[in-house]
Order: sequence, then C-alpha cells, then structure tokens
Amino acid sequence: MQRKEVNKKNNILILGLISLVFFCLYKFLPAGSGIVKDRDMVRASEIMAQAIQVLRGCALGQNIAIDVREDINRTGLVGPESSPLTTSPGHLEAKRTTTNPNFAGLLTLLLKKAGVRRGDAVALGASSSFPALVVASLSALKALQAKPVAICSLGASNWGATCPEFSLLEMLNCLRENDVLDARPVALAVGGEADNGSDMSEEGRALLARKIENSGIFFLQVPDLAANVQKRMKLYEEQAAPAGIKAFINIGGSWANMGTDSSVLRLKPGLAEVVDIPPLERRGVIHEMALRKIPVVHLLYVKGLAERYGLPWDPVPLPQPGEGSLYLVSTKSVRPDLILAGAYLVVMLAALALSRRKK
Repeated sequence: MQRKEVNKKNNILILGLISLVFFCLYKFLPAGSGIVKDRDMVRASEIMAQAIQVLRGCALGQNIAIDVREDINRTGLVGPESSPLTTSPGHLEAKRTTTNPNFAGLLTLLLKKAGVRRGDAVALGASSSFPALVVASLSALKALQAKPVAICSLGASNWGATCPEFSLLEMLNCLRENDVLDARPVALAVGGEADNGSDMSEEGRALLARKIENSGIFFLQVPDLAANVQKRMKLYEEQAAPAGIKAFINIGGSWANMGTDSSVLRLKPGLAEVVDIPPLERRGVIHEMALRKIPVVHLLYVKGLAERYGLPWDPVPLPQPGEGSLYLVSTKSVRPDLILAGAYLVVMLAALALSRRKK
C-alpha cells in the first residue's frame, strides 16, 4: 500500500515536471509566423539600388545634367521629354515609378513563378522607353544567378533613355564597367517603327546607327516583321544553347517584340497568358515565345503592374530596397507552439491511459 502511494506521488511529480517544461517552452519559445522575406527578391532590389547610384555617378561624371523637375529622385534613368532619340509619346509618372528598386524584387518574383532557376538563360527584349525596367530585370537575373540574353533597341518614348549622350547603350556600358551588372546585349537595333527609326528624325536615326556600329555589337537591321522576329529568335536560341530559353521578358512596346496585331494590347502586365496567336506576318517575339511554351513576363502597363503588386505610384523619395509586403512569403512551416501543445496532449493522454491500466 505504501509503495503504491509512493508510485502515485512519483507519477504526479513526473507529470508536474513535464507540464512545467512544456509550459516554459510554450511561454518563452518564439512562435513562428511562417512569414519571411524572400532573400533573392531583397538581393535584387539591393542590386538595383546600387545600379541607380552608379548610373547617377556616371551621368554626373560625364557632365550630363539631371533635371530634378522631371527626374525628381535623381536616378539618371529619366531622360528629356523630347530629343532626336524620341519615337513615341510616354508617361512621365510611369517612367519615374519604375525607378523604384523594388521593381527588381517584383521581377525576381515573376521569374521564379515562371520557373527560372540558377544557370537558366532568360531572353530579354527591350526598347529604351523604360531603362529602369531593363536595370530591374538584369538585377533580378543577377540575384537568381540566371543568364541574360538581351536584344535592345535604342529609340525611346518621352522621358525614357532619350538623352543622346546617355542612351541605354551608355547606361549598360556604365553598369558593366563598374562591375554592377553583366549588361552587354547580343544585338542592338535603332527601334521605333519597322525597327529602323522611321518614326524618328533623320538626325536621331543616324546618331543611333553610329552608336551601334561603334559599339561592336551586332546591328539588327531587318524591316520585315516576320524576318525580324525570326532573326531575334535565332539569336536568342544560339546564345541560350544547349539548355534553351527558360523565359522571355518584354519591356516596352517594341515593334518587333509586340508585333502589329491588336490582340497584343489585351495582354495583362506581369506573367502573361498569351492566348491569341496572330498570323505570321503580324506576330511579335512575344507570340513566338508563347508558341514554344516559353513563359512571357510582359512589362508595359506600369500602372496596372504597380496596383496589382502594391508598389507605390510615382514615389518621392524612392522606397528602400526590400520595403513592402511584396517581399513577404510563407515558409509553410508549422508553429512551434502548436507542436508543443500537440506533444503535451499526447504525453498527458499516455499517462492517463497508463494510470487506468494500473488500476
């Protein structure tokens, strides 16, 4: 009888100690929220912020004035409203919005959703209308350790890379020479209508032709749309061999990338679902990529893109890299306090079952 009493007291003492341990763990172990910031996205935004600083320095070092009335945040990525390089109308607030370094974080998110992984080759087709989105895309690819294969046209809409002394080509040279981004395109075009600047001034066409010829980069001069698109696809595929292209980023409204069919205007910004494939003579690179089942990241309607992903419109000053709910991702982890509560319940039920068996 005495032994039973002692065993009973021991059991109570053990259960009490177990309860105390679990209570302390429950009380003092931080509960995991399961929400963290995506490191690749944050890294991309930091790279873009660094790129903006370097570009600002390059512009000022070449005595290129930054108009603070238009480029309010002094990024060097917002050019004059009009110049010999201008091809079409643009929206100043949209251009300034894209200089937010967190667009690089967004591009990282979109590329991950497209399935891009380390070492993958990603094709990039860009006009010079949104130079900040070119920088954002290259920053995202660097953060993901993916390979950019870029074809760029140098004509730009209002407030794009319209400064004749600091075109997109000079911007990319600045970033490469300062070891910020590996930003040498595989081909360059004048851009604009028919990809040959037919909607630009004669001065602008001649200026850009000289820039491209002096760069030593392949000069893409194919005024037929179908032939132009096929040439671009061949260049992309050659550079992406042997694994092939894993995604395509379209920046701006390039004639060759968009094609001439009105259905392309219905594409939503972001990771686009290209459903309508027009006839060959009206197809752009976007459609050819879609036919090959290659994901397309479409960057044109900036207002819709910013609203969809919670990025501020025309911010002053620019947000800090990694700022905003965009970066928060679920780790899909189970909260520690729930694990402990479950374990405690199992122990108590086992102790109760053991006690009843003894009785």
